[in-house]
Parts: sequence; C-alpha cells; structure tokens
Amino acid sequence: MELFDFILHVDEHLLEFITQYGLWVYAILFLIIFVETGLVVMPFLPGDSLLFAAGALAASTGAMNPVVLVILLFVAAVLGDTLNYHIGKFIGPRVFEMESRLINRQHLDYTQKFFEKHGGKTIIFARFVPFARTFAPFVAGAGHMNYKFFLTYNLIGAICWVGSFVTLGYLFGNMPIVKDNFTYLIFGIIIISVLPGIVGFIRQRLKKRG
Repeated sequence: MELFDFILHVDEHLLEFITQYGLWVYAILFLIIFVETGLVVMPFLPGDSLLFAAGALAASTGAMNPVVLVILLFVAAVLGDTLNYHIGKFIGPRVFEMESRLINRQHLDYTQKFFEKHGGKTIIFARFVPFARTFAPFVAGAGHMNYKFFLTYNLIGAICWVGSFVTLGYLFGNMPIVKDNFTYLIFGIIIISVLPGIVGFIRQRLKKRG
C-alpha cells in the first residue's frame, strides 16, 4: 500500500525528498532509476511517473536543473540496463526453466515473445512499458545478444525515455490543470504504459483459443 501511495502521489513524495535532502535528491532519483532498470526483481518501481514528476518539480521549484536531471538519469538508465544484461548473461538460458519467486515468469515469457517479434528494438520499445523495461535487458543477456548491438539500443532507448518524460514534465507539469489533477495524470500514464502489454496478452489468449 505504501508503494501504491508513492506511485499515485509521487509528486508530493518527491517534493518531500527535495525539502528534506536538498541536492541529495539527485542521488535518490539516480538510485531508483538504476534499481528499476538494473535489477530484474524490482520491476514495480514508478519510472515513468517519477521522471515526469521530477521534470515538473524542476520547473516549479527550481531546486533541480533539468539538464543535469536528464544527463544523470540517462546515465542511471544506461548503467541499470547494462547491469541487468550481464546478470541475464551470467544466468543464461536456464532462467527460462527456473522456478523462482523473485522473477515473475509471466513477465519473462511476455518479454521473450516481444523479443521474438521486434528483435533488438525491444530494448528501445520496452523502455516505455512497465515491467518489460526491467525484463528486456535481462532477456537480452540470457539470449546472448551481441553486446555492441545491445549497447546501441540501450543508449537510444535511455535518452528517448528519460528525455521525453522529464521534458514533458518540465514543460507541462507546472500547468494548473495538470497540478490540480496530477493523480489522474499518473493513472493515465500507467494505463497508457501497460496498454501494449494488455493488448499483447489478449492477442496471445485469442490465438491459443483459435
């Protein structure tokens, strides 16, 4: 419940971090983005909404520099995916036969099928899809994807993801209509983000029935 409250009111909690910790908020944001993308067991952290809220607060409070914010969180996203890739590579293909409470098998299988359809571009697309963003680099490593190709997709995906959400937050997050309905906006971001996964799941179920 605390995590759910944090996700829905991420702007309020982030403002508390800024008030209490000052510039250390950069380190907190870096750690959250790094952990969400870097550890396959932590896919539930609020990456999209956090980036948007950070951009909005950078505009409204002036406590954070938006350029520094984008650069720092871009580095966190790249390093996180890189760590996740190497963890997947170390564990190898046997991960698809393992039974573990720490790794959601359904998310893993969905991401693998996404890879089969889109190839390396999955690393870019998955940045914008919760859970898939955490599992994609792991699956790439387990499937021994060429690291140079992975790194290219990793860099492109990270700058598109971080840059777009922070910029949107900075430009529009301080508008009265957005500030007054921030919780609904977060709901909207979550729904739009998970929609491709829901549609894909429904299609797979219909194919099996057919």
